[in-house]
Amino acid sequence: MSVRELSVAIDGPAGAGKSTVSRRVAERLGYLLLDTGALYRCIALAAKEAGKRWDDEPAVSAIAQDIARREAIRLEAPKDAPERILLDGRDVARDIRTQEIADGASKVSALPGVRAALLDLQRSAAREGAVVLEGRDIGTVVLPNAEAKFFLTASVEERAGRRYRELVGRGFTPALAEVEREMRERDQRDTERPVAPLRQAPDAVLVDSTHLSIDEVVAAIVARVLEIRDGLRAAETKH
Repeated sequence: MSVRELSVAIDGPAGAGKSTVSRRVAERLGYLLLDTGALYRCIALAAKEAGKRWDDEPAVSAIAQDIARREAIRLEAPKDAPERILLDGRDVARDIRTQEIADGASKVSALPGVRAALLDLQRSAAREGAVVLEGRDIGTVVLPNAEAKFFLTASVEERAGRRYRELVGRGFTPALAEVEREMRERDQRDTERPVAPLRQAPDAVLVDSTHLSIDEVVAAIVARVLEIRDGLRAAETKH
C-alpha cells in the first residue's frame, strides 16, 4: 500500500443527502468529486431527448456507449459556485434534477449495457486516489477495494421531505405524497434490480442521517477517512 491519498466510496438510497455530503467531504479533504448519479441522469436525459424509451436496452446502451467513448460528460464543481454538469458542452445541471429524470436514471441504471459503458469511466477517475465517488454501487461494484466506504441513509419520510424541499427550491411544484411514493418505488427498483443492486458493502460504515445535520455527517465521514489514511501511512512507515 503506497501513501497516496484514498478513494472514498459513499453509497446510499435516493434522497439520503449523498450529493451534498460528498461535495463537502471532497472539499474538506481537497479531493476530486465524481457524482456517479449525475452520469446516469445524463444518460436518461440523452435517451429522452433522442426519443428512446428508458427500458429500450439496445438503444439506451448504445447512447451510453457513445457518450462514454467520446467522454461527453464533464462534471465541474467550482468553489463557491453552483455545480456545472456538461453534456456535449451544454450545462444540464438543472435539467437532470427533475423528478422525471431521477426516475429515468433509476431505470437506465438497471440496464447492464449502460452500467458496463460507465464502469470503466468511473474506475479510471479513481485510479490515482484523492477522489470521492458517490452512487448506489460504488463500494460493492465500482470500487470494491476502496479504502474508505460509507453507506449513507435516512428514513424514507425524511428522504422524501428533503427531496421535496430540494425540488421546491429549484422552482418545481411537486406534491409531497407523490415524491414519497416515487421514492419508495425507486428504493424497490434499486434494491431489487438484478445488476449491481443497492446494498451496503460489508466493510462500509453505516451513517444514518435521519437526525443528523449535514455538518455532523460530513464531520463524521471526514474524521473516519483521516483516521484510515493516517493508519495506513503509519503502517507503511514500518516497512
